[in-house]
Amino acid sequence: MSGVIAIDGMGGDDAPAAIVAGALEAAREGIEVALVGDQAILERELIILDPAKPPSTLRIVHASDAIEMGDHAALEARTRRDSSIYIGLQLVRRGEAQAFVSLGNTGAVYALSLVLLGRIKGIERPALGAVFPIPSGPVLVLDVGANAEVRPNHLEQFARLGVAYMREVMGVRDPSVGLLNIGEEPTKGTPDTIAANELIAASGLRFVGNVEGRQIFEHAADVVVADGFTGNVVLKTTEGVVDITFSEIRKAANSTLRAKLGGMLLRPALRGMAQKMDYRQYGAAPLLGVDGVVFIGHGRSDGHAVANAIRTAAVAVDRRLREVLTESVGTPASSAEQSGTTEANA
Repeated sequence: MSGVIAIDGMGGDDAPAAIVAGALEAAREGIEVALVGDQAILERELIILDPAKPPSTLRIVHASDAIEMGDHAALEARTRRDSSIYIGLQLVRRGEAQAFVSLGNTGAVYALSLVLLGRIKGIERPALGAVFPIPSGPVLVLDVGANAEVRPNHLEQFARLGVAYMREVMGVRDPSVGLLNIGEEPTKGTPDTIAANELIAASGLRFVGNVEGRQIFEHAADVVVADGFTGNVVLKTTEGVVDITFSEIRKAANSTLRAKLGGMLLRPALRGMAQKMDYRQYGAAPLLGVDGVVFIGHGRSDGHAVANAIRTAAVAVDRRLREVLTESVGTPASSAEQSGTTEANA
């Protein structure tokens, strides 16, 4: 079984209501969930959502503090040891939970994951991967925000991490890799992307070469690597395009009586398409390269997305993601060895 999945009960735009709702949904399915946050607040929310006794698979771990979205991650996170993010990651560090999920401050989760869990040896920069729900199948894009600037060897490491994740967690037998670039030719791009192209081509991975932005949605590769600045722009732009497209479809379908009748006929097909393209079906993005299983979800996630994030984390634990990544890219190292910072000095 997947063990315990700890989730930050105080992170996200609709916390704690959405978090508690998602935790309840997952716990009712038998997943062991540790809800981390202010106990009084979380208990009140549980009573509102489930007046009866909550399932035995759900417990609350008290954390008196919460790091807000606007807080400075590097300055705030390491000193606020009573925060829900700090305590949730401590549960993983001590083996009391096998994975941690947060919809809160991405920078804080990243910084504390490095301090408390460390990196897998052989990985210099952990990367945040987002699964794009393309109709033909999932595509993993990484990095999507953890590292604004990277070197060519970091992109090659991202490729190895992404391949291991897609193979073991998403069930893609032999994942292909593409490098996000402004053209398909290997000589296109910046000096760093040209060098990264050469490194990935020589890595032994199934490298398809450079991939342009439009080709992500043509499923040109199962794993697409980029620096975190570019990847985040792609992710946020995609979200905006999907939102406005379905908004305009709804407006058009309700514009006239004829359009309403046509919309009724198309509704089942459109609903199926929307479900295939809904980011909520995966729930959260894996932080790959840290020596533990960590997922970061979208701040605006609802209860359904939270439950899916917990399910995804549970699958990652069941499929030994931490061990698989370690075997794929190196051997585990302590946080003190890899980050140069001990918990006592955090």
